Amino acid sequence: MDYYSLIKLRSTHPAWRLLAAEHAPLVVGFLHKNFIEPNIRNFSESALASRLEDYLYPLRDAQTGLFPKSAEAYLGDWADDKRGWLRKYYPADSDEVHFDLTPAVEKAVEWLEGLRRKQFVGTESRLMTIFALLRQMVEGTEASPETRIAELEKKRAQIDADILRLREGQVDLMEETQIKDRFQQMANTARGLLSDFREVEQNFRELDRQVRERIALWEGSKGELLEEVFGEREAIADSDQGKSFRAFWDFLMSPSRQEELSKLLEMVFDLPAVRQLEPDRRLARVHYDWLEAGEVAQRTVARLSEQLRRYLDDKAWMENRRIMNLLREIEQNALAVRGNAPAETIMELDEAAPSLELPMERTLYSSPVKPLILERVTAEGQATFDIDALFDHEYVDKERLRMAIRRCLETRSQATLGEIVAIHPLEQGLAEIVAYLTLATEEQVAIMDESRPETLLWTDGEGIKRQVTLPLVLFSR
Repeated sequence: MDYYSLIKLRSTHPAWRLLAAEHAPLVVGFLHKNFIEPNIRNFSESALASRLEDYLYPLRDAQTGLFPKSAEAYLGDWADDKRGWLRKYYPADSDEVHFDLTPAVEKAVEWLEGLRRKQFVGTESRLMTIFALLRQMVEGTEASPETRIAELEKKRAQIDADILRLREGQVDLMEETQIKDRFQQMANTARGLLSDFREVEQNFRELDRQVRERIALWEGSKGELLEEVFGEREAIADSDQGKSFRAFWDFLMSPSRQEELSKLLEMVFDLPAVRQLEPDRRLARVHYDWLEAGEVAQRTVARLSEQLRRYLDDKAWMENRRIMNLLREIEQNALAVRGNAPAETIMELDEAAPSLELPMERTLYSSPVKPLILERVTAEGQATFDIDALFDHEYVDKERLRMAIRRCLETRSQATLGEIVAIHPLEQGLAEIVAYLTLATEEQVAIMDESRPETLLWTDGEGIKRQVTLPLVLFSR
């Protein structure tokens, strides 16, 4: 970090440009309030411009002539490559411009938050964390079984001593200062994970853009391109960041871990020492924010796979078109010489087209003995129901129903199907109810009480009110 590298960093890094910008308080304050504080990943242009106009109104009212440009113009400036504070893009399912926050803004906001004077600065928990991490690294790299056994016996002796003191009535409670210290460290780490997710997502987007550029300029074979692209993707997955993200995601996706985390957060927020700090209540559901941020990163990876599939489809279409052009050229040449055929024989063909016999096209062995059917075959009858119903299927998105159940369980430990339907009304009627029941039985996340009936109401596509009565379905975390 010398003089020239800092000069270059000041002119190229968006975070430094943001801190040095004339309207940095406006940019940081607005983006922190609308993106970072509520952990919202993206906004449409109309929605974000409306929020910016509401944010600018009291500032303009207090000082005439302040911030004269429109909200759309400011958003366009912040998303320009010269600044790089917002990412401007079109989602796959929308024709309206959307905006997302860049990781550089997260870094700038994190640095500014560190400037504020803290009423309480804890050091004990960080020291304990350092000791714990060092101990994990040393124990995890120890190859001697004797050394590991000695360390485990030492821990067992300490646990036995703690159990003995508890049986004698000696209960050591953590002081309020220690609780506050550890809670602050937990809160900072939890918020840092959200910003890390945005940076991981940015890395996957960079890979996606590189793949698109390479496809646009590629002149070789499909196999060479796919080998190169998948090699880079596997390199990212096998990198330290990729392995850490995969381990974190697998750990977080465990239902038992989610339930344990929810209970721990609920118990910690009920502690008197934590209530004195007046913590942000959103931290009580921070693991759900992690899930949403992780799903965005996973969708970015899915877009990369979609881009490769589209490339293969386009390549196959171009090859088929080339074959058809060759066949048409052969036909035109044959018609051109049909009336002026050469006298001598140039070539003789046994058949008009080559015959191909592939080994895998051979049929399997079948017995020559025909079975003797003794039972009487049922005669053809008439259907007593409308068979059109068999072809009138509706596709129900189970992932949307899972998200509805998960959102209802964010603030409570249990929720009935009726409560979920009241918050997220039925869109596909009885088919959607059947899908809810399928999720409850397949994933074993609900219980049914046949002694307590429950009535669900909805309005179908023709405006007719429908209702169904079924046993009480109770979903739980």
